[in-house]
Amino acid sequence: SAAQIEGGARQDGKGPSIWDAFCATPGKIKDGTDIQVACDHIHRMPQDVERMKWLGLDAYRFSFAWPRVQPAGRGAWNEQGFAFYDRLIDTLLEAGIAPHATLHHWDLPQALQEAVGGWQSRETAQHFADYAAEVARRFGDRLVAIATLNEPWCIATLGYERGQFAPGLRDRRAAMQVSHHLLLGHGLALQAMRAAGAKPRLGIVLNHTPAVAAEKTAADLQAARLHDGLDVRWYMDPLFRGAYPADAIAHLGADAPRVEPGDFDAIGQPLDFLGINLYTRQWISTREPAIPAPAPHGVNDMG
Repeated sequence: SAAQIEGGARQDGKGPSIWDAFCATPGKIKDGTDIQVACDHIHRMPQDVERMKWLGLDAYRFSFAWPRVQPAGRGAWNEQGFAFYDRLIDTLLEAGIAPHATLHHWDLPQALQEAVGGWQSRETAQHFADYAAEVARRFGDRLVAIATLNEPWCIATLGYERGQFAPGLRDRRAAMQVSHHLLLGHGLALQAMRAAGAKPRLGIVLNHTPAVAAEKTAADLQAARLHDGLDVRWYMDPLFRGAYPADAIAHLGADAPRVEPGDFDAIGQPLDFLGINLYTRQWISTREPAIPAPAPHGVNDMG
């Protein structure tokens, strides 16, 4: 993610992102650190790519920082910001490393958050499509693939419902509307990039956390199914089935998102690829007290 590695938070016309504002809010980051410097990739990029080449990497997925190339999230483009990614892509290609780009890895321009409420507004979805088309127009001849979003669940749930990620809200209704606008932005971005003649493969990257029932009881199985509906199926069903899962919608009640006619047609644009990040599982127990997970920190195929 750009915000996690780049640094140069105020360099060459870059605007602030919601993560700059989040880090600057007392109590949000435990040790008080921020992303002003991070890994200093903005200055160390040639050396970083040289290390990738030494490691024998043949592909590198990076993200554009939207506020670096369009500080307000709409309107004027920042040519100095685009110049950095132009150099990065050329340096990767010269090293024999295929560039795979992500358009939005959580660092929304703070200006959009302040002006319209960020992803709470449908307007942001259209601004995102405009941004996507500009990236495709400028770099589509050199990128191998473009992912619209990285892990929209994290943006919506951790950022707008649980307050753990930027922008730090705690509002389930807002979070569910954000999830819809993210998917809408994804679909509009695919349409815009294809209209701009984009040559790279186009897709999206989701994070899935499968729900596992602690016991094969009706209560645990039903609870696990609901968790799956609010996590895995919440993003997969609109992309591939043209609707949100009915059980999740019923559970949400008044917190379910507002959907306008034609939204699912936009969201369900054909994908050239689907990226899935799997980290761990959800252990679901309805007992009181709950049955603890056998491996508290999760399990994977390595043990």
